[in-house]
Amino acid sequence: MPGPEALAALYHDAYDGAKSGYFAKPDAKMRRSLIRLRILRRYAKPGGNFLDIGCNGGFMVEAARQSGFAAWGLDPDAVSIGYARAHFPQNQYFQGLISDFDPRDKNGAPVRFSAAYCSEVIEHVPQPQAFLRDIFRLLLPGGALYLTTPDISHWRRPRRLAQWDGFCPPGHLIYFNPDNLIALIRRCGFELVNRRPAWKPGIKLIVRRPD
Repeated sequence: MPGPEALAALYHDAYDGAKSGYFAKPDAKMRRSLIRLRILRRYAKPGGNFLDIGCNGGFMVEAARQSGFAAWGLDPDAVSIGYARAHFPQNQYFQGLISDFDPRDKNGAPVRFSAAYCSEVIEHVPQPQAFLRDIFRLLLPGGALYLTTPDISHWRRPRRLAQWDGFCPPGHLIYFNPDNLIALIRRCGFELVNRRPAWKPGIKLIVRRPD
């Protein structure tokens, strides 16, 4: 597994000055964010705080703000965070890793979240169990998490692994199927609420920190 320095280099300006990837079609990205936010709201308590782990350019964070949440985003890529702050300045952002994230309100009290979103991130993480426990720590009891990641067992994944666009080490470090990901989220204290269908080779879960 790559160490902290290698990971930091990998995620420095990962999108060519915020011009490629998710940034190439910002309107489409925002539309998809609003759709996924509507799904998450079915399972989350209304209002409260929202956190996007791996927020990229802040599209989902802004969708959450428009839906009535106090919205936060975190990402290790300084360029992505800079884009988010410039385009969606009414939200709060943290540049760094979730293990270092300890949000506080203006009185110094810990901030906890009623809803969180983590899309296509956990496969980048060297220690996914510790990563999920950090998310669990930040959620309120009853808080909901929308979690997605590539599905290595999906029937539409190319038979030759190297031909699958989801197979891209060293960016993607760990690969999941639904059974082992659900077992992991339960080991970390979450309960499974909903497994959403995925036409493309991916896993989409709604999980919750128990009350």
